[in-house]
Amino acid sequence: MKKVLLALTAVAAMTGSAVAADLGARPYAKAPAPVAAAYNWTGFYIFGGGGGGLWSADSNVVSTGGFGPAGTVITRDQRFGGSGWFGTVGGGYDWQFGGRWVAGIFGDAQFGDIRGSVGDPFTFIGGTEGRMKLETSYAAGVRLGYLVAPNVLSYVNAGYSGSEWSGTTQSTVFAPGGPGLYTTESFDRHGWFIGGGVENNLDLFGISAPGWFMKTEYRSAFYDRATLPGTFAPASGLAGPTGTAVTFKPWTQTISTSLVYRFNWGGAPVAARY
Repeated sequence: MKKVLLALTAVAAMTGSAVAADLGARPYAKAPAPVAAAYNWTGFYIFGGGGGGLWSADSNVVSTGGFGPAGTVITRDQRFGGSGWFGTVGGGYDWQFGGRWVAGIFGDAQFGDIRGSVGDPFTFIGGTEGRMKLETSYAAGVRLGYLVAPNVLSYVNAGYSGSEWSGTTQSTVFAPGGPGLYTTESFDRHGWFIGGGVENNLDLFGISAPGWFMKTEYRSAFYDRATLPGTFAPASGLAGPTGTAVTFKPWTQTISTSLVYRFNWGGAPVAARY
């Protein structure tokens, strides 16, 4: 009996070794590659921020009578300018297409204190000077951009721009800020703008803020010419028009940084490459 058991054990051992040899090594399974997130730029957004700007204006001053022989017309060309700060708010809608392209429409408004000097070096014997301010401006336009990275957009924009300017109180240059000699009224101007910038998700800076972006933008706006007739100020003791008119054709340049919130922003992991 013992001999039979030993024989059966030997046969079982040899059979197991043969089966193991036939199975061979287990095949190697490669881990799946990580899938890049495809961000969706299509949707509504709002923004707010601030910046700095400057304006310059080509001007022609025309004086008729009162400062020389009757009927004398005196003209002189000048350029005025100013600088300051502003705040901005706005919103828009973007469409992402063709993989990396983004197109959109938007509107915004700027308000602040961008002011400079306006004067006439020949009027009132020694000249006059006053301060003019760009009080508000607003724009509506389109933009077209390209995704240099899934969450970084480089873009250009253009469209309509309007502006509101303060009037001036002109004082003699010998007593700037003193009693006004004459005034010009506030006015509105319309024109167009062109610009561009970069917008990126705050995750680039290690900040976990889904939907929050930062954009930095340059803009240049060109406005129609305005004619500003002068009227004697009450403090001058005179009444009626001065006989002096200033034409004013402004050009503004601004650079701003804004926080942007995108309502539909997400990074759903789908198979997509940039």
